[in-house]
Amino acid sequence: MSASARYAVADWGTSRFRLWLLDDKGVVVAERRSDDGLDTSRARGFAETLEDHLASLRAPADLPVIICGMAGSRQGWMEANYVSVPADLTAILSGAVKIEGIERDVRIIPGLSQSGNAPNVMRGEETQLLGAMLDRNLRSGLVAMPGTHSKWVELEDGKAKSFSTYLTGELYALLAGHSILRHSIGAAAETVSSEHPEFTAGLQLMLAGNRRMLGELFGIRAAMLLENLPPEGAASRLSGLLIGTEIAGAQERYGADVKVTLVASGAMATLYTKALTLAGLSFDSVDADEAVRKGLFVAASKLRPA
Repeated sequence: MSASARYAVADWGTSRFRLWLLDDKGVVVAERRSDDGLDTSRARGFAETLEDHLASLRAPADLPVIICGMAGSRQGWMEANYVSVPADLTAILSGAVKIEGIERDVRIIPGLSQSGNAPNVMRGEETQLLGAMLDRNLRSGLVAMPGTHSKWVELEDGKAKSFSTYLTGELYALLAGHSILRHSIGAAAETVSSEHPEFTAGLQLMLAGNRRMLGELFGIRAAMLLENLPPEGAASRLSGLLIGTEIAGAQERYGADVKVTLVASGAMATLYTKALTLAGLSFDSVDADEAVRKGLFVAASKLRPA
């Protein structure tokens, strides 16, 4: 299966690990996905984790690997220092850190940082951003990359000018699983639907300029107790409130008329498509998996030309 593989590329996040073998055109030859994220891999060993996944795909011993994400954090395999914005996304590839002490050629791409009045950092999203820029030939505009920590990035003349982060996904997980709302949501945390009326209601409330998001959260619990709001409705309303707050905040910061490039996959793409539509924002969509693979392929190609 992996005989035609030219590169191995990986997106190594906090909780998830994704590995692809690519041929010399960037086409996927084989892939692996697992829960071997940062914490799991740190305890087990990053090299051991990577080699086990490569072996399962029958990857050659001399196949080079390029990695983005939290494996390059201070708590990861080896720290790949940040590149400050404004930054040329293709230029950061030259800063990839080579892992020493192992036989295989493994390198980790650095993240982006922002200093000043709005300090910020990202790891992994910079590679996804590069892939989206290449996919749509973007040089300027606003790019939204939803997730555990949603990133909104301003592009100007082919460079990442500035960016902001919204803890939307992390807050959802914390509130749904560890707050009083867990009694209302339970196992329905993964059942959020963009078509559920409670998702729409939560979005509309926040997009209408309601800045009392904290005051709305306990209402989910009360609605379950007094109005028999089902778990699916509770989960959808919580998601709507949080995503609506993110979109409203982005509109306030970047303007209501700006065109957005949405980089998302699966359920996340569906939810944010609904949210951006209700917000009246003009947007284009790029598949997040394809974007990160494209960015990683460019990085691998620069380090080892085909």
